[in-house]
Amino acid sequence: ALAYNTYTTAYNTNMAANECFLDSATLRENVVALARNIGYVPRSRRSARAKISFIVSGLLETSTLTLNSGIVCNGSGENTNYIFSIPEDITIPVTNGVAEFSNVEIYEGSYITQTFTVDTSLFNQKFILDNSFIDTSTIKVKVKPTSTSTSTVTYKQIDNIVGVTSTSNSYLLQEIEDERYELIFGDNVIAKKLSNGNVVTASYIVTDGREGNGASEFSFVGNITNQDGGAINPSLIGLVTTEEKSRDGDEIESISSIKYFAPRIYSSQYRAVTASDYESILGYIYPNVESVTAYGGE
Repeated sequence: ALAYNTYTTAYNTNMAANECFLDSATLRENVVALARNIGYVPRSRRSARAKISFIVSGLLETSTLTLNSGIVCNGSGENTNYIFSIPEDITIPVTNGVAEFSNVEIYEGSYITQTFTVDTSLFNQKFILDNSFIDTSTIKVKVKPTSTSTSTVTYKQIDNIVGVTSTSNSYLLQEIEDERYELIFGDNVIAKKLSNGNVVTASYIVTDGREGNGASEFSFVGNITNQDGGAINPSLIGLVTTEEKSRDGDEIESISSIKYFAPRIYSSQYRAVTASDYESILGYIYPNVESVTAYGGE
């Protein structure tokens, strides 16, 4: 019994020790946490992107039209049938009763909005986005002073603290358990600190990643309003023309990729100077690249 207990304890100790190092860790949460210690944020899922155009005609006494954020189209192609959204409103002028939405970039996935109210009485309040499979490039964060305020301030995501002051409207993003993400705001030393009663609104797109690639036919199901906020009659909206079929959708960065890129990105500090810098940073920026070979220009 003692020998068996000693063996079990030694095995558990060995497994626990392995999870303390980036090279030997096997659980994603541990790999992500170790990469975070050297300033590396793993790539999220990426929505497949397409470009469409359409015309709205017969607009009388209308000066502008706004294509509202959220669901825009249903997309279909080879073995694909998904919804496509936009993360921000698109407003264009109306000329001679016609509005032309040209080369609108749409993203495969569902548009989600999540709201937090800042409560400074809570110890270590966290701002965690509830959904997995988020395309972090579509995250938009806005802050209102109070729930009754009409004005908002847009906060920008930062990758590092270079150039960030105590008054910068910025936030950091980090991956946590279950492939979810947490927003981290400033402390009045690095970026501006949130105040009690502030309302934080985070919007983003939850995507199916690589599966959304290949959609080439789109039908409009979005919401368009005029300058007064009134809805436009759907019969005025013409057929949707596909400018580019959906592409570049990708899955969340794998554990092996995190282990490979994290120390290399850290050593290069995101610069592109040496040949090895290019090998690491190109693979990080363009995840669909299978391999990169770089050589010096001496």
